[in-house]
Amino acid sequence: MKNKLSIFAALCALAALLMSTENVICCCRNALTLCLELIMPSLFPFFVLSGLLNRLGLPSLLGELLSVPASRLFRVSGPGASAFFIGITGGYPMGASYIADMLERGQVSPEEASRLLAFCNNSGPAFIVGAVGAGVFHSAGVGLLLYIIHILSALITGVLLRPKEAVSGVSCTVETHESIKTALPEAVRQSVISTLNVCGFVVCFTVLTGLLDAWGLFSGLAGAIAARSGLELHFIRAALTGVLELGSAVGAMQGLSATPLNLGLAAAILGWGGISVHFQTAAVLADADIKTAPHFRGRLMSAATGAVLGYILGAVFF
Repeated sequence: MKNKLSIFAALCALAALLMSTENVICCCRNALTLCLELIMPSLFPFFVLSGLLNRLGLPSLLGELLSVPASRLFRVSGPGASAFFIGITGGYPMGASYIADMLERGQVSPEEASRLLAFCNNSGPAFIVGAVGAGVFHSAGVGLLLYIIHILSALITGVLLRPKEAVSGVSCTVETHESIKTALPEAVRQSVISTLNVCGFVVCFTVLTGLLDAWGLFSGLAGAIAARSGLELHFIRAALTGVLELGSAVGAMQGLSATPLNLGLAAAILGWGGISVHFQTAAVLADADIKTAPHFRGRLMSAATGAVLGYILGAVFF
């Protein structure tokens, strides 16, 4: 039954593509521009660096330093906690890629990897401060505040979703560290694949959003919600776009002022990441034995926490 529904949905999408060719081309062009000018420059270097650090032994190095606080706060191991720092600096889906790499190398167990996924796959400073802060609200200071909110939301999510039992350690054997001459080529190779995966989903969901808008479904739903809620149409459109795709949501937020409500929306969108991010995450975890349900719960909780913190701190500072 599910396959039949999927086939029907795919056929409907094909019909929509054929009937809206010009709109599809325009959406693809905009999405590719977004990937070329923002996604690839901000993600690819971090993909390479995180993969390199992993292979050179960063998890083991940080393991001894972070073992006690990581176990008490999040019920994870010290090496596992290094994924949090990669996640908050590299951007979606860097944290997930790093966790999958650690699992493959035997540095965390499958159970711990699933727990880490709940709060260690986050947006990065380049995107939040640059695209959202400076690009949307025309203020790097606003972007920095949103980045701090994003980190706090991830920390709170990690604490709230921690298991009752403390981590008992990794049951598998940790692999030996690689040399730079073997680690760098492999990090670059995997980074190219991961970056292309991300860009592919960005284009896909940007086209989907454009088709929904072209057929009036998106604008009609936004208008109905705005009329019933009393909220600004611009605000509702950005919120609905954020459900699907993060990059397009940033474009939809253009023109919003730095009010507490708008900052709460921006923080929620960044915390959720969009359905596109969930597919990007699934793509980098395709060959890993990691459950993705914790990631979904973590993104929901991070979005809710970010919305509350964004509204409160927005009222304090703006």
